[in-house]
Amino acid sequence: MKSRVALGIEYRGTDFCGFQYQQNGRSIQTELETALSRIANEEIQIKFAGRTDSGVHATNQVISFDCSNSRSSLAWLDGTNTYLPQDIAVHTVQKVDTSFDPRRSCAWRRYMYIFGESKWIPAIGRELATWIPYPLDAGRLNSEVQVLVGEHDFTSFRSAHCQSKSPFRLVHSVAVIRYRDFVVMDIVANAFLQKMVRNIAGTLLAISNRKVKDLESVLHARDRKFAGATAPPDGLYLAQIFYENFENLSQLRLPLIIGQGLPNESNGVKPYTTIR
Repeated sequence: MKSRVALGIEYRGTDFCGFQYQQNGRSIQTELETALSRIANEEIQIKFAGRTDSGVHATNQVISFDCSNSRSSLAWLDGTNTYLPQDIAVHTVQKVDTSFDPRRSCAWRRYMYIFGESKWIPAIGRELATWIPYPLDAGRLNSEVQVLVGEHDFTSFRSAHCQSKSPFRLVHSVAVIRYRDFVVMDIVANAFLQKMVRNIAGTLLAISNRKVKDLESVLHARDRKFAGATAPPDGLYLAQIFYENFENLSQLRLPLIIGQGLPNESNGVKPYTTIR
């Protein structure tokens, strides 16, 4: 009888063509299935919570798979990491029942978009944030994004290639906060449209550069041409997938560039674990 295992993973998306299998490019899914198959001694196929695009990072993506051969949690953790490349790592292992599905079982998802302020693009960490040569007004941008809270038609922020049947999404919370020389957009929603977060981030930059008046008018226009250019993938992180009954899998893990581990009072990031 097969058992189901869920893993929390992190990855640096810079050198990948995306999470999902790519016929002519390197994918995170392929690397994971190859490593897990070696540990399981059988072919493994995974399911995953979110499909990230090329260049996008994750600190807590969640995957699951079925396996006929029993392995300890430590074996899955250490063994899989042994066979994974340096830009992917497993950090959490959870045995789950066969009804668990990483995408359908989650209550909400959380992304962070990180802007770094620097007069030059750093040599170290350049791919871990979107770097801009001028300061951002985090307070003003935080006020702008509050219009996104609630259920809205996000047509203005969806990719032209988005295949979702509905443009409506429910945003539980969103904030723009400053942390040292970084400005972070922190957004929680039931689901996201393709490139939705990057298009919102790009529109915030356009507002800062006075190319766009405000976020509210863009949202209500329901037309992509009124929003800013799509922000680069470098600053985007899938940071949390929340499940009602799996605390270990649901933890928020902050991107290392702004702070490692869980949120705390010093960095001003809220855990949002009360959202239902």
